[in-house]
Amino acid sequence: MERTKTYFVADIHLGLKANDPAGREERFVRWLRSIRTPETKTLWLLGDIWDFWYEYRDVVPREGARVLSELIQMVSEGIEVYFIPGNHDIWCYSFFESLGIKKVLQPQAVEIDGKRFLLGHGDGLGGAKFGYRVLLSIFHCRFLQILFSGLHPWLAFRFGTDWSNSNRRKHGGYKFRGEDEPLYKFCMDKQADYFIFGHFHDAVDLALPSGGRLIVLKDWIAGGVHYACFDGESLTVV
Repeated sequence: MERTKTYFVADIHLGLKANDPAGREERFVRWLRSIRTPETKTLWLLGDIWDFWYEYRDVVPREGARVLSELIQMVSEGIEVYFIPGNHDIWCYSFFESLGIKKVLQPQAVEIDGKRFLLGHGDGLGGAKFGYRVLLSIFHCRFLQILFSGLHPWLAFRFGTDWSNSNRRKHGGYKFRGEDEPLYKFCMDKQADYFIFGHFHDAVDLALPSGGRLIVLKDWIAGGVHYACFDGESLTVV
């Protein structure tokens, strides 16, 4: 059977202590098993699969171990798995590559069966508020990453997960602002048939003036199973 299906998913937030984290992981594992078929060609993980990921040389988070097992199985069965880190799981270095997962950075332009895709997590594309730009520069600073690695993992993971949970409680939900959103403006002058991102925790499906289609995938935090699937001819968003 020819492999024709490409899947896209984002914002599972494994480990987030809200809305039944064990149930969320179970939903994601069941979904991964359901798409582990001879028809599936590629899986794109578009960031924030983990709510907090910090990768030491010899230590990785225990959250989502069953998810990693499913991803390893997918790779072993010939399914290509790509991972674009989000703002919650940017601190990954070589672990995913050691599993056969291909880590790439946003924005990633690819062609799939004659259709052009522009993919990413979506954060910071098109510009961001000053405070968030400063935060991203801190997250990506190699010197600060080395300093953070000096913390015992017990302390580092508790700091990271507590900070993420606190931030979630403060900011709550977010509604995509349509044409006023920097991401929308970022896509305006790009050429692609499909633009697919996560990050905003909101389900978005907009036509662009260029004729392209802007998709923002819904998060999995409050329930449900949200993803997009391209079957070689058309894109379906669930």
